[in-house]
Amino acid sequence: MPQKLNYWLTTVQMPSSPAQPLPESADVAIIGAGFTGLSAALSLAKRGAKVVVLESETIGWGASSRNGGMVLSGLKLGVNKLISMYGRELTRRMYAASLETIGTVERIVKEENIACDFARTGHLEVACKQAHFDDYARQVEVIGREFNHQLRVVPRDQLRAEIGSDIYYGGMVDEISVGLNPARYVAGLGAAAMRAGAQICERTRLLNIQRESREGAPGFSLTSSRGEIWARNVLVGTSGYTGAATPALRKKIIPIGSFIITTEVLPGALARELSPRNRQIYDSKNYIFYYRLTPDNRMLFGGRAAFFPETDQTIRKSAEILRRGMIHVYPQLRDTKVEYVWGGTLDFCFDIMPHAGQVDGIYFAIGYAGHGVAMATYQGQKMAEWIAEGKTDNPFAEIPFPGAPLGLYNGKPWFLPFAGAYYKVLDWVS
Repeated sequence: MPQKLNYWLTTVQMPSSPAQPLPESADVAIIGAGFTGLSAALSLAKRGAKVVVLESETIGWGASSRNGGMVLSGLKLGVNKLISMYGRELTRRMYAASLETIGTVERIVKEENIACDFARTGHLEVACKQAHFDDYARQVEVIGREFNHQLRVVPRDQLRAEIGSDIYYGGMVDEISVGLNPARYVAGLGAAAMRAGAQICERTRLLNIQRESREGAPGFSLTSSRGEIWARNVLVGTSGYTGAATPALRKKIIPIGSFIITTEVLPGALARELSPRNRQIYDSKNYIFYYRLTPDNRMLFGGRAAFFPETDQTIRKSAEILRRGMIHVYPQLRDTKVEYVWGGTLDFCFDIMPHAGQVDGIYFAIGYAGHGVAMATYQGQKMAEWIAEGKTDNPFAEIPFPGAPLGLYNGKPWFLPFAGAYYKVLDWVS
């Protein structure tokens, strides 16, 4: 059995914030020290704001250090679906923002000198069925025409130049996507935010928020496990770990488990055979697999092996499912040892879209649906801009934010087993 340990965390010493008492007040209180919160904290602190980040665990503890390290263009939904939902103009702006997310990560990595193995390797989506491949040509045509962004279709007979597997019907490549080490990246973001003057309070769980004016200034009183703080503004960036202190947001987010295995270090020739161009790879199913080589040539293979968030049982079961999936894609790895397995929790909204805005006067950015490395970094910057300047051009703040049908959801996802079964059936019939 592989170690139940996040491989990325073996490659980095996470920064630790100095033990300080909570200040009495702040310009901005940020909930969550992941990509969203730290990106916002960095930007706001550089603008001169007094920023306090409340984190219930430690810097980068949640999805920000547990993901595959894929910095991807695009959104979870296809462009034709987006146009049908939101129209051409708003879809253009959202797609342009998705491309801008990658530049945002790159700029921060360069400005803050974050050593996180940032590499613009591009991504490859592989088609599990002929119908999925046929749709790629339509997507490439629309994206080129509407968004002036070029993707490339790879026919099945040329796919070996991209991936050492024969099970797919073709692929689609976007050269601008990036691979990085997410634990090193979030560690660098945390260190940069503290250098800029933000105070990060680890092991400080938010218990309650309520509106409270002070000396005529509107704001919020926050009660935490370490005491109280008053803030003029509050930003929530807790994604799949959103809790009971923000119930209006919690009931609009579905926390979904995602799991990853990582092999032993592979011989160079085998690594090049599996991924000749070192792409970030994912398949076309709803119940997806995603995989890539790590910077030291391990195969990292992840997916929604179990829909429920991580427990010993779901991690063990997921390790078996993912290993079978990996060997189906890459029979060459049948005798390769799996060294690490871990789980984390993603946030999906009911429309599978990112969302940003204000609820009850509290700012939020959530709903990254597996695109969080890029989108959360970008949203942190955009939310900081909104808070500092009082206005925003964030397209994800302009789309409707639906809750559960008939309101049958209070933040505890009782329906996940049914959703998992539904998507498996959908993958089978589609």
